[in-house]
Amino acid sequence: MQINGQNFKVENLFDHIVTVPDCIVLGDNKLGGGHGESKLYFGTKEEMRSFFGKAGFVAPCFVLKKDLITYLETLKEEYMHPSQPYRGAKEFPTLWAERMKKVQTLPEVIPFNVTDQTQIQGPRGYINSSDFGYQLIRELSLPLVSYISAMEIKDSSGHSLFYWKLFVDFDAIAEKKNGPLVFIYGKGVANKGQENEQEESPKNQEIRKARIGQGKYRELLLEECPFCPITMISDDRLLIASHIKPWAVSTDKEKIDPQNGFMLSPLYDKLFDRGFITFTDDKHVQLSNWISAQNWKRIGIHDNDFFQALPITEARKVYLEFHRKSVFKG
Repeated sequence: MQINGQNFKVENLFDHIVTVPDCIVLGDNKLGGGHGESKLYFGTKEEMRSFFGKAGFVAPCFVLKKDLITYLETLKEEYMHPSQPYRGAKEFPTLWAERMKKVQTLPEVIPFNVTDQTQIQGPRGYINSSDFGYQLIRELSLPLVSYISAMEIKDSSGHSLFYWKLFVDFDAIAEKKNGPLVFIYGKGVANKGQENEQEESPKNQEIRKARIGQGKYRELLLEECPFCPITMISDDRLLIASHIKPWAVSTDKEKIDPQNGFMLSPLYDKLFDRGFITFTDDKHVQLSNWISAQNWKRIGIHDNDFFQALPITEARKVYLEFHRKSVFKG
């Protein structure tokens, strides 16, 4: 990978995502009381130290301005229409504009160091930092719907750096808006169940059914592409109606628009839904480097593979542009 014109080799990925808890975020972003604590639980001590270094490590990390801009752009809908009772929810539209303006003035690479919190007993591993970049993450993160992924990279001299990236958990936002979900066809259905269906308007029924991959949305997708264009599986019991632009940030019209979807088999639905793959307008797949090369080999797909059966239309190109920019973990 290349950053600011310098080449780096991807050395290692932290195996787990780190969901940003309420306790670490600052001020108006908080859901609960208190002022927030700066230490962040990063996994077990064994996991954390095998990634960052031996006990007592001070690890050089960084975030990228372009990533933070994309993160804020992706979260704009959440700032305008919060899914959770944030402390400063009434001021969120103004806060979004202020934070975007602040990030746009920053340098392209924002460095910070994190330190192993060896004074904390027990198996849980914590890091902390007083550096600007780390405090910026605390300021921008929205609890429970944001998460951090970390990657070790090495420069040409073999020096290690740790690349942090903030992501949006679209499924978490959808759950906050619609309640806990159980899974049917690999997608969620609101737990209030079928008994309330007759109380809903026909439009709301169709939107809800689109969320769970049923109803007219699924039927229209199956008519256009009755198989997964990657695996060619054609048993519709094994196919999922995937949204290209995530449900949580789609308008009511986009939620039930079959052009905002592909029929995919479960593994590829998960990869696409979580942003580990995306597609170009000319039907090539792009693979995220946030999954290891070893696991891509196990999955059996290669970067830039061509899939003739992908139903790329002009309307889907618009949705795919959003997916590549705001969902894909490139």
